[in-house]
Amino acid sequence: MSEDTPTRVSADAPSSRGMRVFFWSLTAALAGFLFGFDTVVISGAEQTIQRLWGLSAGLHGLAMGSALYGTVLGALIGGWPADRLGRRPTLLAVGILYFVSAVWSALATGVYSFSLARFIGGLGVGIATVAAPMYIAEISPPARRGRLAGMFQFNIVFGILAAFLSNALIGWWGGESAWRWMLGVEAVPALLYTMLCLGIPESPRWLLVRRGDRQRALAVLRWVEPEGGAEQWKARVEEILAASAAPGRKERFWSRRLARPILLAFLIAMFNQLSGINAVLYFAPRIFEWTGLARQAALLQSVGIGLTNLIFTLVGLWLIDRAGRRTLLYLGSVGYILSLGMVALGFVTGRYEWVPPFIFLFIAAHAVGQGAVIWVFIAEIFPNRQRAEGQALGSFTHWFFAALLTSVFPRMAESLPPAGIFGFFCLMMILQLLWVKWMVPETKGVPLEEIQKRLGSVRETPSPGGLGDA
Repeated sequence: MSEDTPTRVSADAPSSRGMRVFFWSLTAALAGFLFGFDTVVISGAEQTIQRLWGLSAGLHGLAMGSALYGTVLGALIGGWPADRLGRRPTLLAVGILYFVSAVWSALATGVYSFSLARFIGGLGVGIATVAAPMYIAEISPPARRGRLAGMFQFNIVFGILAAFLSNALIGWWGGESAWRWMLGVEAVPALLYTMLCLGIPESPRWLLVRRGDRQRALAVLRWVEPEGGAEQWKARVEEILAASAAPGRKERFWSRRLARPILLAFLIAMFNQLSGINAVLYFAPRIFEWTGLARQAALLQSVGIGLTNLIFTLVGLWLIDRAGRRTLLYLGSVGYILSLGMVALGFVTGRYEWVPPFIFLFIAAHAVGQGAVIWVFIAEIFPNRQRAEGQALGSFTHWFFAALLTSVFPRMAESLPPAGIFGFFCLMMILQLLWVKWMVPETKGVPLEEIQKRLGSVRETPSPGGLGDA
């Protein structure tokens, strides 16, 4: 299926068109698999790299953190190519960045070359968190949007597990060059993803709002909403145009009209990290050492935590279009508060045996709640013309707080007791629960243009030819 979808598609069976939308969404979501794989694969190589190149602590930190720096930058700039060039070319570029990073990392002969290669991969991760959820949201029918967009998060978790498994298999095979194979093997899924991206169409909303190409947009919409007819598809085109600013009008992102979606995107991304999720994932061995479980730490992190995350991410995807986004955030918040509170209490009372099961409950709460919802929700709440900038804001906020928390957690561990650390995260999740109750709207099953109206971010002023002005 190319960008120029022929008009004959309307005669095909609705079920076949629905499967095609699923395939497009899955292809875009595979950017999340590469995201998860790229983030974790370094764990199997970092000690060998430090020893092989004789790295100081500072240079080792630079090499390990270079991908994260690229991720922050990629999230910040990812909205620009998605808006100017299109969602599809941006997704293609992400695949190329991943491929170049994998090959270059495997062939690197020094720390600076290696760090630059990892930085390029980080750019791909950051841009992927902008472009992929947004693209899936824009091609999905409202009733299935949560499950389809949620596949991005599932693929992140699946990619993490795949990286752990890949590292274990290659490490078992052994050899001095095993670390190069660990990093280089990512080139295979990166190349496959890039080739699959050649078969997806452009977003119909981008075609209408940024290019004014009604014919191609209408052809894609016929696949997206297979139960409709010619008049319904044309009406959807007019609705999308009416909810978007006129092509010649300059729309400011930082405006009072967009204050509510901006605040929602910022807060959901901020709370996502202030739950302590990255601290638990990145520093699990240290946390379990506090309980006397040092020998089991690696297993609990790479297998137990990973499997729990995967299983409950599937539960979240099953619920997101049934129970709704707001309900899952409620469930996740309550699970966060209970699990973090009990972990803190376990450290206070010396009941260290409480810590591992409640850490697993914490992971489950995250996977069902924030993990399943965040990328779907951010992709839904902005108007068509400002969606790329909004997605970039949410992604940048997420990665900024991820980098901040990852940087300060070791100091927190030195200066605060474990109970104080988890008590702080618990307090943040109490604030999240209040935020969900008072501010978060339900977007389940609501067309994107209707969400704009409910959030007060659209002013419909019809113009000649059916083009609206917002």
